[in-house]
Formats: sequence, structure tokens, C-alpha cells
Amino acid sequence: MEKTDDKNQQQEEEQVVNPWEVSAKDGGKIDYDKLIDKFGCQRLDQSFVDRVQRLTSRPPHVFLRRGVFFAHRDFNDILDAYERGEKFYLYTGRGPSSEALHLGHLIPFMFTKYLQDAFKVPLVIQLTDDEKCMWKNLSVEESQRLARENAKDIIACGFDISKTFIFSDFDYVGGAFYKNMVKVAKCVTYNKVVGIFGFTGEDHIGKVSFPPVQAVPSFPSSFPHLFSGKDNLRCLIPCAIDQDPYFRMTRDVAPRIGYHKPALIESLFFPALQGENGKMSASDPNSAIYVTDSAKDIKYKVNKHAFTGGQESIEKHRQYGANLEVDIPIKYLNFFLEDDAELEHIKKEYGAGRMLTGEVKKRLTEVLTELVERHRRARAAVTDEMVDAFMAVRPLPNMFD
Repeated sequence: MEKTDDKNQQQEEEQVVNPWEVSAKDGGKIDYDKLIDKFGCQRLDQSFVDRVQRLTSRPPHVFLRRGVFFAHRDFNDILDAYERGEKFYLYTGRGPSSEALHLGHLIPFMFTKYLQDAFKVPLVIQLTDDEKCMWKNLSVEESQRLARENAKDIIACGFDISKTFIFSDFDYVGGAFYKNMVKVAKCVTYNKVVGIFGFTGEDHIGKVSFPPVQAVPSFPSSFPHLFSGKDNLRCLIPCAIDQDPYFRMTRDVAPRIGYHKPALIESLFFPALQGENGKMSASDPNSAIYVTDSAKDIKYKVNKHAFTGGQESIEKHRQYGANLEVDIPIKYLNFFLEDDAELEHIKKEYGAGRMLTGEVKKRLTEVLTELVERHRRARAAVTDEMVDAFMAVRPLPNMFD
């Protein structure tokens, strides 16, 4: 039984993690062990990393081998099915609330691209423009515009158009998709949805009615143009762990309406430049590196705003070394520096005080600048016609090839 009866005790809890708010006690670090225990998911241990490598004959993604994706629900069932020769599909999404994405937004898409290529499976990407219209007080038209802009950044990650369907809720919801929404809605009481999401009497009814919209892409019959006659197909959802409440609800309902429970593989939060205390804030542009930042912007933000574990003087740093547990440049390199040997060398030298904070920041600036410039070039090549093609309701005849 899924843990779906979370009580609305945000004032008493040490940390708050839900789809709209992430905060740790007293501005500290998120305790992921407590989060796993509270949510009822499982740790993703080395045996999964080794098994993925064996099944796909590919090196595991840096996010997998370094524990960025650290928790799961029934990922073992997905791998068991795949080993039996049964295919599955991927589902992830984006709430389009801003013009430009920051690096934290790219992480699930970079990892999903790896999963699509490694397992050779289809992918559906939901743009929840309706959700952001309701939560961010955006107009319908602005939400739709942002969805298309965000779609360009998503496409720039390199997804295979012959295996990928991107859809906007405002454009797609209806027909079989809406039928599944109603089935889910009938299975979830008002008390249950309040317990899971913490809605109050001040929240408008649109918020209360939204969770089925995010739930039903987990069910293949929601996409008859893709999966007609494949209602037994399993679904794997790569996402950040703050999205878990939606899918605890979904997994509770799925067997009652005739579907497999969706499996999840869940990531840590990408920390703000100022420190590891939750997610970055769109209201503070200096808390994050954006895909629109110039090389000059990146250098300035890293040098000026990245919190470090280095000592206050060179003499003390040489004596005591850096505190790697709190050092943001090291944490960012853990996400984006591909070379394991180089990363370990930097950590060893920096931790011992032989490498200075400025040297680590310089290397991080190089890594991030290369990543952002590569993404910018790819995005510049994405046309409106390409967006239309990815979002067209069409069969994907080669989706399992």
C-alpha cells in the first residue's frame, strides 16, 4: 500500500517537500534519508547501476553512477520486464513557468534522453501549462507561449523525434486521456487529496482537480495514437523527488482501474549557488545558472555567488583543506564533470588544501560554460516547425526499434 495519507503538518515538520515547495529546517540541507522513509520509496543502490549497464551494454549515466538519481519505486519490475523482452515507455514533464530553464530543470531531461537511447523506448513529455496557469497566476495564453518556448529547450536535449511525443495539456486533454482522468478522480476522495497535497480551504478548485491530469500519462491508453492495444505496457517516470506525491496517488489508484503501477526513478534537488538548502529560486537570478547565461554571466555567478567550503585564508586552507560536504562548486562538478578520475583528483587535492577555491571555481566555470554553450547552439537550431512536429498527434511506427 502506498503512503498516501500524509497529514498536513507542514508547520511541525522539519522539512517540506512537495511539488510546489521545497524547504529544509532552518535553511539547512534536505535530509533525503528521512524523505525516503516518509514517502515510502527505496534507495537506488549499486546493484541497479550494475544491472542497467549489463542490460543496455552502455556505461551508466553520470547521474546514475554518482547517485543523482538516488531513489525509486519498482524500477526492479521495469528491469525484470525488460529482461523478459517486454518493452516499456518513459514519461516525464515540465511545468512551463519561466522563459528560460536553469540547469536544475535540464537534469531530468538529460537523464531521460540517456534512458531513451539506452533502452530504445518511446517517451511522452507532458507540458503542464494548465497547472502553471493555476498556480502561478499566468494567463492561458502566456502559459501556452511558455510551453512552446520550454519545448524548444527540451528538444535541444537531443530526443529522437521518431520515439518522442511532446504535448501541452491545453492542447491534448480530451478523449481517452480525459476518460482516464475521470476514472482516477472517482477513486480519490477529497480527504485523500488534501492529505497528500496539503490543499486548504483557501485553494481554488482547479488545484484540487489537477492531480489526475498529471497522473494519467502513466497509463498507455491515454495515448491511443501511440499505444492502441498495448494497455498492459509499463511506464517508467524519471523525475525529481518533489513530484513523488502525484505518483503515490497514481500508484494507489492504478490497480483499481486496471493498469500497472507506474515505476519511478527519482533525483536529488540541484542546489542553489548560495548553498544546499532546497531548490533554486526563479525570483533570484543569481541563485542559478540559466541556459541563456553568457560565459561572462557564468563566470561572475560562480565566482561571486557559489558558496564554498574553502577556508577564510590561504594559510588556513593549506592547513585544514576544504569542507567538501558544503562546497557548491564540488557539488556542481559532481553533476556535470564527466571524468570520474578528474573529479576524484579535484576532491582529494581540494579537501587536502593543495588546491585552492579559485582553481576549483575556474574548472567549474569551464565545465558549465561548455555545457550551456552546447545547449544554446542546439536550441538555436530548433525551429517552430520542429516543435510542431514533436507535438503533432501522430503514430510513432519505429518507437520500439
